[in-house]
Amino acid sequence: MNAFLLMIPIFLIRFGLLNMINKDALNRAAFFAPLEGNEKAAYLFYQLSNTFIILYSAFLRIQTKTPLFFIALFIYILGNIVLIISTVDFAKPEQSGINKNGIYKISRNPMYIGYFIYFLGCVLLTHSILLLISLLVFQISAHWIILSEERWCVDKFGTDYINYMNIVKRYI
Repeated sequence: MNAFLLMIPIFLIRFGLLNMINKDALNRAAFFAPLEGNEKAAYLFYQLSNTFIILYSAFLRIQTKTPLFFIALFIYILGNIVLIISTVDFAKPEQSGINKNGIYKISRNPMYIGYFIYFLGCVLLTHSILLLISLLVFQISAHWIILSEERWCVDKFGTDYINYMNIVKRYI
């Protein structure tokens, strides 16, 4: 089975579900905070690795006859679940504009965690070392993007966001 099929949920969740819940949230999700210094290079690596992961999957096959198939499938499904929950919660920010509800009480960046788990499931289902390397590049560069987003949130929301940062961890 072609591994590109694994990418269908990410498009349905990221664009379809988010758009159904809140059209404004789709625009917010597409917004990237202003970048400084090394963040600009990280953004380039983030976009390239994301694109590569999605497109390269079209050349891979899902490996179903391995002992770890069900563990890989579980990780992939878990990534989908985290993405769905974080997307739904992202679409419903507080009046202030900060997402502090639902899964955002546990992590300031649950969508990025969901992407990582989701793509890790894809890596494990395809047994692709090149996909794993791309995922690592994606995750490292995502960290720099997150730092720029946090700086932007502090500038925009001030003390309210700083208090949120003091209570909720960046990842988990």
